[in-house]
Amino acid sequence: MRLQITRRSALLSLLASTLLAACASRPLPSDPTPPIVFVHGNGDTAALWVPTIWRFESNGWPRDRLYAIDVPYPLARDDDSKPQDGRTSSADQTRFLAAEIDKVLKATGARKVVLFGLSRGGNAIRSYLADAGNAAKVSHAILGGTPNHGVYANPKVNPGGEFNGAGPFLSGLNSPKGANGDEVTPGPKWMTIRSDNNDRYAQPEGANTGLPGFKGPTGVNFDGPALKGAENVVIAAVDHRETALGPKAFEQAYRFITGKPPASVAITPETSVVLNGKLVGLGLNNEPGKGNYVNNLPLVGTSLEVYAVNPATGERLGPALHRKSIGADGAWGPFVADPKMNYEFVISAPGFATTHIYRSPFPRSSEYVQLRAERIADADRDAKSVVTLVRPRGYFGVPRDDVSLDGKNPPGGVPSGVPVASTAKLKVLDEANRAVVGAFNGERIVGRAWPVADNHIVFLELMN
Repeated sequence: MRLQITRRSALLSLLASTLLAACASRPLPSDPTPPIVFVHGNGDTAALWVPTIWRFESNGWPRDRLYAIDVPYPLARDDDSKPQDGRTSSADQTRFLAAEIDKVLKATGARKVVLFGLSRGGNAIRSYLADAGNAAKVSHAILGGTPNHGVYANPKVNPGGEFNGAGPFLSGLNSPKGANGDEVTPGPKWMTIRSDNNDRYAQPEGANTGLPGFKGPTGVNFDGPALKGAENVVIAAVDHRETALGPKAFEQAYRFITGKPPASVAITPETSVVLNGKLVGLGLNNEPGKGNYVNNLPLVGTSLEVYAVNPATGERLGPALHRKSIGADGAWGPFVADPKMNYEFVISAPGFATTHIYRSPFPRSSEYVQLRAERIADADRDAKSVVTLVRPRGYFGVPRDDVSLDGKNPPGGVPSGVPVASTAKLKVLDEANRAVVGAFNGERIVGRAWPVADNHIVFLELMN
């Protein structure tokens, strides 16, 4: 009997070892909806990814597996190697991304994430993945409009700039890897998305970038965002931001991750919408007199009110539907919204103008709706009111787009050619407290011209 048990045990042990060996040699099943970490660009915010996140959700992606990061100081340094108040180095941004990825992996229990970056966000992704240990945590890397070979490439012009293709940062990332001399780190699947010739930061001629004083050859071509070793996708006519944030970019990203096209690029409305996000300010630590550059820092102690408004006139339809004093986390919500209603968000903060932000209806819930308190420029103090039409997720292209502000098409300050302007400012000189209409390719927002004399400033913020 003991001999039979021993033989049986040996056979069971052999069988178990065989099964374990088979399992070890067989790849683990892929995650059909891996966590996606969205990485914004230079001077941007997590909020830019809201419609992209909605499109993933509308195609079945779980909301709790879609993450957009917010770098506290999102602007790059002038010289990557020299400390600069309110700016981040490429290394700073990479460290922040690394910490966020680890948080996502821990929260989801996933083995790997997908990284999807816009512009400078792609620099951080490439820098992070240059470490083989980090590359093991990522299944796919998608770079939209990333200036992988620089906005310019000239060793004699600001050689330490993060966006100089001839500088040490990008030269290091682009050094040949593997037998084929690829420019991408082995392991993850890579895709770049670029415009054919409409990206302001991938232009052979400096004047087309829209950067002040930037003229002459850049040393970069239209294909500057492409990388050897990646799948390189070209989308005709899209501008710099649309290479990551537009519906065509979403379509390519979804296909690249899943191996099939999305069911739709349309955003499926929800019947119940809950909004939240961060309320932020300007400058170093949001302190008056310490700069008016963007940051993503909570503006603590700020007061926020939300009003439903008439979409035809911008007039309020009643008292405030939501009020909040902003705490240390910067959260201004949660706010239960009507997905068919236009809203006015009013920010009151010491050292800032009373900021009125008019928005189109929100079709779905989001925790990434960022609001920013602003200041009135000294040059605008002579106006009765200042109203700015803002397109955070793209630029205004003329004649590509149908864009108008207060009846003027195109608005002042929006040049023709390569799209370089994402805002259009109106200085109202006739009278305050009237309606002002902003429109872009079918999206229409009406706000009120609140008076500069009482320290008010107005923004009409587009969704598309």
